Amino acid sequence: METIRIKYFSDDVERLCYIDGKSDWIDLRASETVTLQAGEFALIPLGVAMQLPQGYEGHLVPRSSTFKNYGILQTNSCGIIDGSYCGDEDMWRMPVYATRDTVIEKNDRICQFRIVENQPKILFEECENLGNKSRGGFGSTGKQ
Repeated sequence: METIRIKYFSDDVERLCYIDGKSDWIDLRASETVTLQAGEFALIPLGVAMQLPQGYEGHLVPRSSTFKNYGILQTNSCGIIDGSYCGDEDMWRMPVYATRDTVIEKNDRICQFRIVENQPKILFEECENLGNKSRGGFGSTGKQ
């Protein structure tokens, strides 16, 4: 089992918990109330800094209900937290764009993360042909 060292920036933010067997994603909460007008951008503080296990990175995405409940979109679609982002002041934040006026209250669950092993070192080998049958189109349907 891997260990993540975590620093909380506030005593009144609910602590993270891992619910084994339910999901391997861990919910994160806003660590302060954030009020946004439609069209505004914000970095929502999540109130934690973490030291991920060696050789891992964090993937941060909205919860499935985040847009429905708050009308916000994560601006980079998926946030990647590099393992080197682990200093005492490296608080995780969620970059969002508001599509409507909204208020995210302190302790609202707005996003989730999981850790993933870093990609192994790879070597690109240039060739004239890959030697595989072409799928004949774009995407999974084969239609353009």
